[in-house]
Amino acid sequence: MEITYKSDLTPDTQLIIDLYNSSGINRPTTNHGRIAKMYANSNLVITAWDDEQLVGIARSLTDFCYACYLSDLAVRKEYQKEGIGRQLIALTREVIGEQTMLLLLSARAAMDYYPKMGFDKVENGFMMKRSE
Repeated sequence: MEITYKSDLTPDTQLIIDLYNSSGINRPTTNHGRIAKMYANSNLVITAWDDEQLVGIARSLTDFCYACYLSDLAVRKEYQKEGIGRQLIALTREVIGEQTMLLLLSARAAMDYYPKMGFDKVENGFMMKRSE
């Protein structure tokens, strides 16, 4: 298995939905239009491919100089624990540069994962939850 990474394309929305459903990430995958809009309004998308199959994705919003919010990190279930998530994070860091903070909100199930990837836990954040 040779995984290739791309930062020059946004996959078809249905491919993203299939990946999300396989990965276990909690996203509104029954709402095709909302997933499409999430990607239309993101400015950094890095993908992982096994031949023609989308196996991983990192979706971010960034100014490329100060802050980057890693909105989604998803890897197809059968490809997890192969280093794909780690590589997607590394490539995101490479594109945004070391002067840019990388920030994310973690699902409870991934709280032990991100410190292993070099993230520090923060206690100084706030949020207003979405309605759905």
